[in-house]
Amino acid sequence: MKDGTIFRTYPVNGAEGGLRLDVFLTRQRTDLSRARLQRLIDEGRVAIGGITAIRASQKLRAGDVVALEEPQAVPLGLVPQEIPLSILYEDHDLLVLDKPAGLVVHPAAGHAEGTLVNALLYHCRDLSGIGGVLRPGIVHRLDKDTSGLLVVAKTDLAHSGLAAQFKRHQVGKTYFALVYGDPREDQGLIDLPVGRHPVERKKMSTKSRRGKEAITSWKIAERFGVAALLSVDIKTGRTHQIRVHLAAMGHPVVGDPVYGGSRRLSAIGDPVIKTLLKGMDRQALHAARLSFVHPGTGRTMEFYAPPPPDIAELCTFLREHGAARA
Repeated sequence: MKDGTIFRTYPVNGAEGGLRLDVFLTRQRTDLSRARLQRLIDEGRVAIGGITAIRASQKLRAGDVVALEEPQAVPLGLVPQEIPLSILYEDHDLLVLDKPAGLVVHPAAGHAEGTLVNALLYHCRDLSGIGGVLRPGIVHRLDKDTSGLLVVAKTDLAHSGLAAQFKRHQVGKTYFALVYGDPREDQGLIDLPVGRHPVERKKMSTKSRRGKEAITSWKIAERFGVAALLSVDIKTGRTHQIRVHLAAMGHPVVGDPVYGGSRRLSAIGDPVIKTLLKGMDRQALHAARLSFVHPGTGRTMEFYAPPPPDIAELCTFLREHGAARA
């Protein structure tokens, strides 16, 4: 080991002769993704019989010795911060947490600290490096003011496996959304492309000139007269997809400051209900169910997180008084 770099050698046996170099290495290093190993080959960190390999597709012969130079994962450059987290599950490869509303997932302009990534860097002392960087693998995100379930990779292999499932739409995601109004149907499907708003560039819209396919299915979980609780499944994962789609069908999410609800709110006659709905200071959207295949064990994992107090308490009041006061 030199400057944190680890050197390992792997002999090629008879049964492995004829394998591609990258395929052989993925069998030897099950903790690293194929993409990561291909990058190490491209960087000149793999040799066969003392000669630097130049192609991941290079075929091996029985008796060859493959040498791998693995540099130590470098720090991300962010400050670990002790921020409380609600961890529902954790193992060597990944963790699942229930994110509170108000917590930004990833550092960005205006949010250099106090994010979920800062919290995970403090909590996870066993990160092995993703893409050569000591960082948690964020494979999907929730808006700052959306609460609920997130899965985070802790290893390169877990990150690659989870990202592939999200790309193939093989991850199950169900949300609860409290919306204004009383939808006529009990369930429905919204198939409208979502892209950047043609005028307001910080917003998304179904009227975008370059919208991408977005599919959302919904069904009534409970009716309250002035509002309804929907169970929402998304087949795609476009930015603000649920909020944009529900607003497009005329039932914006309660508390959503971007995609509407002001007209719906002003039309409510009961002052108590109006005050309570107006008091929801974030979009009433919660990621309640999450299912995926564990990239290390192959086992199907499924998690549930009930709505947090702000949504639950509002639903309780509406359940008891909403229909009668509507």
